[in-house]
Amino acid sequence: MSGSDTASVAKPITHARVLAIALPIVISNATVPILGIVDTAVVGQLGDPVPIGAVGIGAIILSAFYWIFGFLRMGTVGLTSQALGANDQAEADSLLSRALLIGLSGGVILILLQVFIFAGAFRVSPASAAVETLARDYMEVRIWSAPASIALYGITGWLIAAERTSAVLVIQVWMNGLNIVLDFAFVLELGWGVQGVAFATFLAEWSGLVVGLWFCRDAFLRPFWKQWARVLDRARLIRMAAVNRDILIRSLLLEAIFVSFLFLGADFGDVPLAANQILLQFLHVTAFALDGFAFAAEALVGQAMGARSLARLRRGAILTSLWGGGVMVLFALGVAVFGPAVIDLMTTSEEVRVKAREFLPWMVAAPVVGVAAWMLDGIFIGATRTADMRNMMVISALVYGAAAWALVPVYGNHGLWVALIVSFVARAVTLGVRYPALERAARD
Repeated sequence: MSGSDTASVAKPITHARVLAIALPIVISNATVPILGIVDTAVVGQLGDPVPIGAVGIGAIILSAFYWIFGFLRMGTVGLTSQALGANDQAEADSLLSRALLIGLSGGVILILLQVFIFAGAFRVSPASAAVETLARDYMEVRIWSAPASIALYGITGWLIAAERTSAVLVIQVWMNGLNIVLDFAFVLELGWGVQGVAFATFLAEWSGLVVGLWFCRDAFLRPFWKQWARVLDRARLIRMAAVNRDILIRSLLLEAIFVSFLFLGADFGDVPLAANQILLQFLHVTAFALDGFAFAAEALVGQAMGARSLARLRRGAILTSLWGGGVMVLFALGVAVFGPAVIDLMTTSEEVRVKAREFLPWMVAAPVVGVAAWMLDGIFIGATRTADMRNMMVISALVYGAAAWALVPVYGNHGLWVALIVSFVARAVTLGVRYPALERAARD
């Protein structure tokens, strides 16, 4: 972190500061779907559906395993922002080294286990022989960039903690832009097919790591990152492991809710299932839009916790939540007005269109109802109150299960949507109950 980064921690928390952190993340997230579209479009030019399916399933399998390490970003933000708030530059730099070690090691483990990962994935979700063969070709190339991809979670978290989200935007745009250029070169010009898409991603992810390290170069000019007695200190490693473990459990429970939502929706038939899938895309866009303000809460609340400043904690939590809430109200209005037209663009099936419009009001409600849960997640991550996050998610998952059990048999797919929204409310209420303890910790 540069001297200006350290100094910025003590600056007043203003609306401009919140937006400076949030907007680059919002723009960065907006670039993510573009890459998937280009990957699909490029292999689609081959005139064969098999490569499209192979790239799709291969990317999903690898992304699922990489996602397991998503805790590294969140845990690094919380711990690093607190170190900055406490003006502990040595610990902040040591956290970068720990995050890189965990990320690189995690990637190496996935490489070593690739045979078992691929076999298990296709056993759970079998594909045709042709698709599976090409998907393996894709994954056998791309798996070698796992260390870079996972290490970038740690770099991203470290940069967010330092409020350097413009650097995160540059990394994302660089990787996606290079990936797209190489897609066209390798697949359409050189004729490498599915492996060309994989090599493009492989090179983009390793180059992204290099760019990320370049943005962290000031840390490597200081001695703290290589003070291995501190970096590998047992107590600090145990604390980082505990934080990351809690976040992982919380994230797995959240994922279980959404996976069960899709599985339960499948019982109503193909048309409601397709409608639910379309509407969930609105929810994904909602999360992308809100991420920027939740990340801002992580950084500002974490710094306040490190400085033991209750006033800064409250102001950071309030300002980021005001912006997040305002954006979600606008998003809900946008869904209400433009949702039917977007649904028509996403499917040509009139049956699916009609069914998706029937359930669209739930997607209008979801952003407004869910914003408190999403913002409290960011606040609790910044405060590293991850045991609370884990425990409250357990309760929320149980509430969701009970609601689905009671409502789905009576109200069908509407009951399923109510159960999902009830889980948002449960997360907000349970975390809200624990918020006073978070404030007390800031004063201790």
